[in-house]
Amino acid sequence: MQAGPVPVPGPGHPLALSQDARARLGGAVRALLDVAGLAGASDAVRLAVLVLASRTPSETGVVKIRTSELGRWIGVSTSYTASEVLPVLRRSGVVSVGTAEGDYGQDDGLECKVLPLWAAQDVVGHPLNMAKKEYATLWRLLEAVMGPGWTHRDGRITPAGLIGTRTGRGAATDRLALLLLVLEARATGRIRLCGGSVDTKRGRAAATLARLLGCTASAGERVLERLEDRELVLRVRLKTGSGMPNRSRLMVPAVAAAHGRTVTDDVQEDRAEALEPEFSDPDDAAGPGETAAREMEPQVSGVPVTDVADVAEPDVAAALHTDHPHLVTSVVSPQLSCGFSGEGRGGSGGLPDRVCVREDQAGNGQANVARTGEPVAEGGPLRGEKPKESPVDERVGQRAAVAGAGGRPKAAGWDKAQQQRRVGLPADLRLRVALGPVSWLWERLSGWQQDQVEAATKTELACLKGLLALPGGTPQLLADRLTDRLKETGGEALVTGPYGWLIRRGLVQRPSCSDRRCDDGIRLDTGGECENCANVVHIRRARRARIGAEIDRELPGLGEGERRRVLEERLREQTAIEAEDFVWRREQALAEKARREAARAADQERAERERAAAAAADAVRQALACEDCGLEWAAGLCEACGYRRRTEALIVEAGMVAATWSADLADQDAVAAVTADVRAALEREVAAVHARYLSAMDQADQNEDPAGVAAVLAYGALQTVGEALPEFRRSALNRLGRTEEADVEARRAYKTEQERRWFRHNPNGADAVAAATKAADTARERAAEYLLATRLQQLREQAAARTEQAAAAPWTDRLPELAARPLDGDATGAVIA
Repeated sequence: MQAGPVPVPGPGHPLALSQDARARLGGAVRALLDVAGLAGASDAVRLAVLVLASRTPSETGVVKIRTSELGRWIGVSTSYTASEVLPVLRRSGVVSVGTAEGDYGQDDGLECKVLPLWAAQDVVGHPLNMAKKEYATLWRLLEAVMGPGWTHRDGRITPAGLIGTRTGRGAATDRLALLLLVLEARATGRIRLCGGSVDTKRGRAAATLARLLGCTASAGERVLERLEDRELVLRVRLKTGSGMPNRSRLMVPAVAAAHGRTVTDDVQEDRAEALEPEFSDPDDAAGPGETAAREMEPQVSGVPVTDVADVAEPDVAAALHTDHPHLVTSVVSPQLSCGFSGEGRGGSGGLPDRVCVREDQAGNGQANVARTGEPVAEGGPLRGEKPKESPVDERVGQRAAVAGAGGRPKAAGWDKAQQQRRVGLPADLRLRVALGPVSWLWERLSGWQQDQVEAATKTELACLKGLLALPGGTPQLLADRLTDRLKETGGEALVTGPYGWLIRRGLVQRPSCSDRRCDDGIRLDTGGECENCANVVHIRRARRARIGAEIDRELPGLGEGERRRVLEERLREQTAIEAEDFVWRREQALAEKARREAARAADQERAERERAAAAAADAVRQALACEDCGLEWAAGLCEACGYRRRTEALIVEAGMVAATWSADLADQDAVAAVTADVRAALEREVAAVHARYLSAMDQADQNEDPAGVAAVLAYGALQTVGEALPEFRRSALNRLGRTEEADVEARRAYKTEQERRWFRHNPNGADAVAAATKAADTARERAAEYLLATRLQQLREQAAARTEQAAAAPWTDRLPELAARPLDGDATGAVIA
């Protein structure tokens, strides 16, 4: 519902601004909103600055207003104004706020001064250097747009402005948006829309409002919808000559009414002009501070459009292209044309063969232009001859017969190209889901084109697979992308080249930033807006605001045009610096990549050399004979001898363990006697195990593989000694636990536990005795383990000393022993040979 009454057209209406006044006030408003102190401020704070600026007296610059009244102007409560708006105004440095406290200590009476506005006074060319009449015009404009309305003491009522009754959440944003739109609206109520690429899901109208407010396209669309719900703005939908949706236009009906015009008349004029081709309006651009741009036309539609300010709706938008106006009128009925040149001259398209070319010229020297639907044939009748059927009609009938139900002639090779075409989608379920939205386009493809589209779809599904947590959703994700792209185009009916559209537009991902998960500003993995795109936009806006503040500080007297030129020049310099830095960083990254690849290659080469050297050394080692038995190709030690060495080490260890408690460690003979007894006992057990093993073996197997039998017996000996060693160790610990040293440790632990403070009142109680006994047993075990480890270390040191003193036995002593050993089969054969 509209907030206030529609303004009555007439002279002096606040909304009926001239072009100069609109540009002057718009420049002042944008200059205030672009002040560095308001960067990141809420719309309520920004609108409060504009309200205070409009009420500023040209003599003093001090605005006296109550907090409640300021809240009514910006559409928020008094408490919100006092707690959220005024503190930000103070911190921003844009407005100096002096207060008079109310009954409860709140900011009630305010004395405010907009510092940039007052500082720009008497500065020639500054956009904020406004005259007194301009202050009055701005005040009347804000009152007409967002005035809260008043009831006077004499009973008179001043109605609220257009959006004066809009309060609560988002009210300040809606009021600011409507004010900016009114300042951008022409006398017809139409708003010049932004140029360049926009979010096609939102539409160019929403993008225009988003750029005015400095927010995202989605937020701009929500604001625009709220204004539409209150009938404050209007998006007029135009249609092509064939009745299909074409473009839309953003209008402010109140501005048109203030200038004495109606929206309906303007729309009817535009629809009538939509059939007349013309050139683009060079003044049609978008947004404040942007240069004018020529009209852009979607490539997928050949319908001429007259208004460059028209904006593609999200469901009919397409990529823009320069409009090429039609310079001639068709001389043949569109129903007869098949798109071939020479249509009106016969089948060959040659020159006329009769001399009546200029006989249809009028007496005034101007040729009569053939009307639409009048066929021009070369073999027409002369004067006085009987007319006959036009060759064009004959050819049309022939083409209809050849084309069949399709109604279009087939070029040479068409049937051959269509032989392998598949009418239905591919059998793969993933491809059927992904290509479901474009099934009609699929049917229009040739067999080769279908193969290419199928391969491109598989490639895109493989790329999307790594972006989602659940890979099974990639076909539906690609189907959603195709659906959105069709909405941008305006539907399948407007796609003139299915293959090119699918390969170059429908299937490809269009990231708006460096994030590989971004597609048209949407995160592929979450479906929400891309945060990185928002960061890029924020960084660019912050850079522009920073450079603008520097210009204002360094060159305060520049006019709007000169300031814009300097700003654009510095932005270009900054962009060039960033591009140079990007090239340098890319070169550094390439050099670092090359260095890493070279280092990786060197590491791989070194590792390969080390592996080759290790393999060669292992081959040499494998060729060595056994050190103990002389078996060839035993890698220095055969399996049986390895088991024997380990068994011997365990026997020596068992002897030392037994000697730790049964012999005097200082007496070498006693230690040797104990070790010999342990060896004898273990050898008896090993001999018994060998006997059991041999009895279980077949004699033929023993004779066939003596080396294997020796290895089995050696392994049995190792297992036997390994099982006996823990028993020796337990016996040693038991004996050492009863030594004097262990008893001393046990008594000491027992007494210490009894003397703990929680047992002092009853040291002989059951709990105290149990705890002391446990502590004594633990101390006895630790003492036994310590004594065992200490005595084993002593015995090992003594054995090492004896080994060092004894010289290695010469080969003359070892040869008789080796000669007495039996040889295996391979060695025997080698000796006999």
